[in-house]
Amino acid sequence: MANNVKTKEEVRAENIEQSLSKTEQFYENHKGLIWGVLCGIILIWLLSLAYNKFIYQPKCAEAMEQAYPAENAFQQGEYELALNGDGNALGFAQIIDDYGKKAGKAMYMYAGLCELQLGNYESALNYLKKYKGKEPILAARAKACEGDAYVALENYDAALAAYKKAADVSDNTFAATYLFKQGLVYEKLGDKAAALDCYKAIKDKYPQSIEAYDIDKYIAELGE
Repeated sequence: MANNVKTKEEVRAENIEQSLSKTEQFYENHKGLIWGVLCGIILIWLLSLAYNKFIYQPKCAEAMEQAYPAENAFQQGEYELALNGDGNALGFAQIIDDYGKKAGKAMYMYAGLCELQLGNYESALNYLKKYKGKEPILAARAKACEGDAYVALENYDAALAAYKKAADVSDNTFAATYLFKQGLVYEKLGDKAAALDCYKAIKDKYPQSIEAYDIDKYIAELGE
């Protein structure tokens, strides 16, 4: 009597054959949809490449070129000119309006610093909070400038939070500046113990910083 028991290999082969058959049948039933989806994906990819090459990148280059006069004015301390332009060259505010993120993250930092220097503290905060740079020193500076704006607006709790975040982000001698500003705000609020902690942190962690040169005077004034 013939042996009708199938081996494992034969069973596996039959399963594979059935799976292939089902796949082929599915393809035959839906090949129009499948090719339509694939063509759609390829088209979107091609459009994305074209947009990036022919629109986005040229706009970025144009925005950077437009920013040169504003950056030069900023370096000269001409903050009004840097921010608003002169009717011929654009200022940071108009560059942001015209180009948005294509102008680069630094435009928000520049505009915020200009507004801060001009005493427009709410506007400064609006720009600075939109700065999303990842470089630690610049990110810390932007956050500390938020603190300066909050101090000018007498929002001391927000100022302390901004200075603390700046000091945490900038783990170098710049942090001493932010700790010192924290200490001054704490003193203004009458929290001498918290101010003293800031000054001691400067002395212990950043002895080479500019703030450390006179920090003993501030510590002594608080009773130690």
